[in-house]
Amino acid sequence: MPVSRRIARLFGLAALVAVVVESQAAQAPLTKGTTKPNIVFFLTDDQDLHLESLSYQPLVKKYLIDEGLSYQHHFCTVALCCPSRVNLWTGKAAHNTNVTDVNPPYGGYPKFVSQGLNDQYLPVWLQRAGFNTYYTGKLFNAHTVENYDAPHPAGFTGSDFLLDPYTYQYLNSTWQRGHDAPTSYEGIYTTDIITEKAKGFLNDAVKDQKPFFLTIAPVAPHSNVEFNGNNFSDIGSSLKVTPPVSAERHKHLFRDIKIPRTEHFNPQQPSGVNWIRQLPRQNQSQVEYNDEFYRSRLRALQAVDELVEVIIELLQDYGILDNTYLIYTSDNGYHIGQHRLPPGKECGYEEDVNVPLIIRGPGIPRGAVTDQVTSHTDLAPTIFNLLKLEARDDFDGAAVPLTTYDTDHSGHSRHEHITLEYWGFALAEGRYGFQGDFGSDPKASIQWNNTYKAVRLISDKYNLYYSVWCNNEHELYDLTMDPYQLRNIYASSQDSSREWDSSSSAGTSHFVLGLSAYKIASRLDALLLVLKSCKGITCIRPWDVLHPLGNVRNLEDALTSDYDRFYENEQKKVEFSRCEPGYILDAEGPQEALVYRDGLRWSEWT
Repeated sequence: MPVSRRIARLFGLAALVAVVVESQAAQAPLTKGTTKPNIVFFLTDDQDLHLESLSYQPLVKKYLIDEGLSYQHHFCTVALCCPSRVNLWTGKAAHNTNVTDVNPPYGGYPKFVSQGLNDQYLPVWLQRAGFNTYYTGKLFNAHTVENYDAPHPAGFTGSDFLLDPYTYQYLNSTWQRGHDAPTSYEGIYTTDIITEKAKGFLNDAVKDQKPFFLTIAPVAPHSNVEFNGNNFSDIGSSLKVTPPVSAERHKHLFRDIKIPRTEHFNPQQPSGVNWIRQLPRQNQSQVEYNDEFYRSRLRALQAVDELVEVIIELLQDYGILDNTYLIYTSDNGYHIGQHRLPPGKECGYEEDVNVPLIIRGPGIPRGAVTDQVTSHTDLAPTIFNLLKLEARDDFDGAAVPLTTYDTDHSGHSRHEHITLEYWGFALAEGRYGFQGDFGSDPKASIQWNNTYKAVRLISDKYNLYYSVWCNNEHELYDLTMDPYQLRNIYASSQDSSREWDSSSSAGTSHFVLGLSAYKIASRLDALLLVLKSCKGITCIRPWDVLHPLGNVRNLEDALTSDYDRFYENEQKKVEFSRCEPGYILDAEGPQEALVYRDGLRWSEWT
């Protein structure tokens, strides 16, 4: 259905505020009522953890970090908006939702619907459990002014969604409330709009006196994006990507701030494999541009910071703050200059996948930090746990530790791995392309062969990243010794033989737990083989697939020499038959791992 261009600027933000104020005046604070908790979920867009954006949000620190529990090892599993959000709201890995891109045919809202997920995600489940559900902001990519009612997103008591192609236009956004026609808000700052809409839904929730789940999903600090069309179908020429826009009141901030000059910021030597290793070093003009891009992101987050305070003070005014959980996270992370990369995401490195997660609420320790390993796949199970709902059998994740006891005692029982997966393109955002300047050729901002699988393992004894790309190049980083992922300790990146060469100096000169990188890689490859097609409990306990007796629970257990032949010589290896832009099964290589058979050769069993 075409957009109805009812321009909200005719009345301005003041009209929007007036509606909310009138609603507030008509309601009395809720001082009694249900004992079931409420949840307010803040979901930012492309917010980094490693570039220190949280350090520039004093109100998030005051109301969430200082009052809640921060998860320093929390990861998205797909470093791209739409598949990450579908992963988060379903509790399922991207290879199980098969929503792997931001746009059809492999992703976006139409793919979410065609996969049957509009009836099988968190708001639907919470409504069935008796909760009111509200959502304002960005839901999914390719949720547009043309398809917003084909069908409407299910499961919401109240909703007001941002719609493409205007989602990322900070001063020209289009919104669609309930089953109404879309409305354009030209000239009004998008985060200020969402603040007022969130206040309105919170007032509605309090008035109804039922437990509620409210999601507030601003687009900051995502880049400002203007489309020539409604989607990414011709991504190389259909969009203009510029730094995010701040509210006018924040434009003067952070004039001297620069991107943290870490070891991997625009390094002297190239790193990684595949197209990343071919990136040229950035010149001074690029570096200065990137610094200003970084400052723009920090400025855009200031209105989000204010939004957090507004909502928490309103919860306090209504007397329900102490019975409300607050969750703050981002769909994925972001890089600017690390590994010589221009602004963007889509990679498997820490900047793109290790994202903020803060939880505040009843029973949650205040001002605490945990190093437990968690991911977006765990958040739907966590919300079920907070609301005392029985976990679903088809969840691919497990509830995160929430109490001091849990964080102190779950180290030996909780998994140490994160599955990372990605299909399709990488996009250079802003003025410069991957080779320095795309000038009159916007397609220089695209890398198409960016499909990979990876696994992260974190324990008190090792900190590892292992990946296999669709061109069958490999990476292995020991982040204990190399926290910026600059020194690939797998076989030489020039080796295209795909053989497991235990004599390679690159594979044997580095030791983890006193063992060669080759030996470590053989176990990680088998683990990744299980995880890349896991479902349900096998995603949580993948070692049980390889060792059904249950005597191997982690990497350290798997490293005993009794298993060398099984992992190094007999086990299938992760590989791709070709690079594809989506989850095409016959391009994904072996799907099932061999099972350890008490030391006997597989030839004796088959």
